[in-house]
Amino acid sequence: MGGILGYARVSTGDQDVAGQRMRLEEAGTIRVFTDVMSGKSMERPGLDELLEYARKGDTLAVVRLDRLGRSLGELLTTVTMLRSRGIALLSLEEKIDTSSAAGELIFHVFGAIAHFERRLISERTRDGIA
Repeated sequence: MGGILGYARVSTGDQDVAGQRMRLEEAGTIRVFTDVMSGKSMERPGLDELLEYARKGDTLAVVRLDRLGRSLGELLTTVTMLRSRGIALLSLEEKIDTSSAAGELIFHVFGAIAHFERRLISERTRDGIA
């Protein structure tokens, strides 16, 4: 069994990651990685460092899913990558833990929604209404 690694992100320097850090530490994280930048930015050195540090069996914990990604597609891509590396995702607010059966179900529901969204876009593009 691996460790729980926390990830905290705030959008601006005016905000503080202390609240997120505290919640993550209360959840049992062994280390918390942070970023202070807009969620729109694709550059996240703290997340990159966490992903480099993480090993199979570890869990990536966030306070809320929106700290990890701005869109369902982005979140799904991240969760798929984590899963391929044997890393679980734990979201404290949404109570999602992809290492559990219920969390796995939620992951598949997210995947189905993202697939549905891609199909709709494809159909609209084909019909010339996108």
